[in-house]
Amino acid sequence: MPAERATDTATEPSGGFPPGFVWGVATAAFQIEGATHEDGRGPSIWDTFCATPGRIEGGDTGEVACDHFHRWESDLDLIASLNVQSYRFSVAWPRVFPEGRGQVNVKGLDFYDRLVDGMLERGLQPNATLYHWDLPQALQDRGGWGSRDTAYAFADYAEVVTKRLGDRLAFCATFNEPWCIAILGHATGEHAPGLRDPQLALRVAHHLYVAHGLALPRLRANAPGAEHGIVLNLTPSYPASEAPEDEAAAARFDGFFNRWFLDPLLKGSYPQDLWEGYGDAVPEIAAGDLESFAQPLDFLGVNYYSRAVVAHDEAWPHFRNVPAGEAHTDMGWEVFPQGLTDLLVRLKRDYALPPLYITENGAAYPDRLEGGRVHDPERVRYYALHLTALQEAMRQGVDVRGYYAWSLMDNFEWAKGYSKRFGLFYVDYATQERVLKESGAWYREVVRANGQGLEVPQ
Repeated sequence: MPAERATDTATEPSGGFPPGFVWGVATAAFQIEGATHEDGRGPSIWDTFCATPGRIEGGDTGEVACDHFHRWESDLDLIASLNVQSYRFSVAWPRVFPEGRGQVNVKGLDFYDRLVDGMLERGLQPNATLYHWDLPQALQDRGGWGSRDTAYAFADYAEVVTKRLGDRLAFCATFNEPWCIAILGHATGEHAPGLRDPQLALRVAHHLYVAHGLALPRLRANAPGAEHGIVLNLTPSYPASEAPEDEAAAARFDGFFNRWFLDPLLKGSYPQDLWEGYGDAVPEIAAGDLESFAQPLDFLGVNYYSRAVVAHDEAWPHFRNVPAGEAHTDMGWEVFPQGLTDLLVRLKRDYALPPLYITENGAAYPDRLEGGRVHDPERVRYYALHLTALQEAMRQGVDVRGYYAWSLMDNFEWAKGYSKRFGLFYVDYATQERVLKESGAWYREVVRANGQGLEVPQ
């Protein structure tokens, strides 16, 4: 479907979102905190990855990032200024357990204790993600997510964190984007720990869900007032042509990217076509694993940025992405809001779903601070298009309860370092000054009106 479809149907002002719809912003610990050597924090796989020459664009590291560890109070003030009801943050495992397990670093827990209290003081609902990619290096040295033992270490970590914070959390997710952890970290090597072993990647994905299944009962016991779930990055796939081989390739991509991670959670099984296709590379399943994976969720977080247009390829896995569309972000991702509608409607059709939250959606553009202002009309348009696409999915009966913009502020964008800016606030990394972008001011007003009168700028 052409990207223009969502634009053309979004010219009339909208009637807004339902009462109680949750608006928020999102960040991740390694991307903003800095202070990687302070108050007893241990090294993570991303510290090691950053220290490896050639891994991060510009040789950047997360040692300072946005200095949020020291500036958290003023950063929470920025969040509150946007009128949002919730803040999605992540807890750094190596700040709580420097060795991954064993001795708890009380100072690390104290930081998140203050952070959560600070949210509540500002009327913000805390939405915690327990794992946003920063595995303690000590655990990686013992096999990392390739070892089933790491799943048990995660469950112990989750227990400690939720015992301390659980009485005040509104939402708690076990993992952010298992696909990225498994595939980018262990199959393609683009992300930490930088391994290139597709069979290992499948085992990692399985162990992430083992960890999820082990942790959920502990989360429910320690944070009975919170909603508990997991966050997936999902990418709808479209065939590059009407040729049967391209349609089959798009279905294979969907299995590789989406169904391999959706089905165990929502159906209690791996997709049979993928299981057969992976052959001897499939992970070992222990008794009770799949039942544990499919425990009921209070919510499913959906991260959406773009789509995939897929053609047949002779080499396994017999698909390849092809360029599509005219509008692209600074990441090179096509602006395709219709994909969000299609994705959500498809999820409702194919799965018995818990309530959904859009836990990440946003765009990087080459922002410039000029005269104390950041003019970013492309980002405003991106958000408006996607919020309109979200409304269309909700009109079609999809139960979406909230939306979190990615990101609160410019930050360390993983392998891209500081070269890509996603923030509603511009960050001058030399001075750590935060400047509200025009998109941030626009989002603040959309939130204030609960989306009433939302229009897509031309």
